[in-house]
Amino acid sequence: MLIQILVYLLQTVIGFFTMVLLVRTVMRWMRISFINQVGQFILATTNWAVLPAQRFLPMVGRLDTSALVPAWLLQAVLVAIIALLQGYGLADPVALAVKALLGGAIELLRSALYLLMFVVIISAVISWVNPYSPIAPTVNQLTRPFLDPIRKIVPPVANVDLSPLVLLVVVQILLIVLGQL
Repeated sequence: MLIQILVYLLQTVIGFFTMVLLVRTVMRWMRISFINQVGQFILATTNWAVLPAQRFLPMVGRLDTSALVPAWLLQAVLVAIIALLQGYGLADPVALAVKALLGGAIELLRSALYLLMFVVIISAVISWVNPYSPIAPTVNQLTRPFLDPIRKIVPPVANVDLSPLVLLVVVQILLIVLGQL
């Protein structure tokens, strides 16, 4: 029971920082301004990992590797810790490291898909409740590249945009596929 509690706490804390680092990566990729409430929160919670990493991890085009690599490494460390707590990997540390890095990459992709789901749901709720909310422009900028291609295929029905629903179904299918890995 204590191991389950410890794993839960580790997944919660590391998952939070992974999500925030992913948001920072996406905001840099999409050139979304950090001069808003969301951006300032993202910067304040990720600078501890990103600023030191910027010294040796360069930007690759628009990809901020100084935010993406720490997110991946956090997930890899989480995979390794869980394996060690459950008694796996003690015999072969090299295999543990390889599995942790690969598992970290898969978990990072899974986190990115959950983040996309969360942002799409937040965007839909904000559009219904308060479309003029201060975070609405940032959330809309984050979802637009994913929803616009679907909007070209699926027209609105009685002025109701079904593209978020379609995107959520596609993301769920991708999560099922990732779950099989």
